[in-house]
Amino acid sequence: MSDTSFSLRNIKIACSNCSLGALCLPYGLDGDDVDRLDEIIKRNHPYQRNEFLFSPEQSFKNLYVVKTGAVKTYVQDDEGQERVIGFHLPGEILGLDAIESNKHSCFAKALETTAVCEMPFERLEDLSKDLPSLQHQMLRLMSREVSNESQMIALLNHSTAEERLASFIVSLAERFQRRGFSSTDFFLPMSRQDIGSYLGLALETVSRLFTRFQELNLLKVERKHIEILDMDGLKGVISHKTECQSVKAS
Repeated sequence: MSDTSFSLRNIKIACSNCSLGALCLPYGLDGDDVDRLDEIIKRNHPYQRNEFLFSPEQSFKNLYVVKTGAVKTYVQDDEGQERVIGFHLPGEILGLDAIESNKHSCFAKALETTAVCEMPFERLEDLSKDLPSLQHQMLRLMSREVSNESQMIALLNHSTAEERLASFIVSLAERFQRRGFSSTDFFLPMSRQDIGSYLGLALETVSRLFTRFQELNLLKVERKHIEILDMDGLKGVISHKTECQSVKAS
């Protein structure tokens, strides 16, 4: 998937013809309103792997929507160790962290060759005053970010290592499916080290669990290539703890 998702031609596609419209800011806007939004969007050169979109304390100017490729966001501790806080796929928005303080609070780095749509926030804010549907969509995207963060906190606080990795794979599969890709056969844009950082697991634990899931015939894994062999079984790993707790409670 990652080998074919990027195309220089695709960067120049207007919002009205973009396949990501149902995931992105144009959702719910009529033709004329989409054209007005399209006028303020910047489509720049692609970001190469490991190139930064923004860094902590950088002044806030733009929101970013991933067009092709993938981006990770992370913070660093006092010793310079990374803690991944998010992975962003096509149609997903970055930069919301800076709206309150007017400065970014994390790093955003391209995981592979990545194209983004840059939206100057001041112009977007002005335009949203005239377009209630755009304002509603911005609130919807912000709400989704808050919801995703809450779900991640719950996952880390109340799940086993197996449940965390299974949840992560199922979530990725669903996100790929919404973008028109296969939900059972895809490439991971992130490393296992990044996955471990995001899930609060050691690299060795992530590798061991991938092997374990293969032994259970849930997955077929070859480097970053994932083939889900038993989606119901993978979801069963997630629900197993809840079912056990229900039995005990009864």
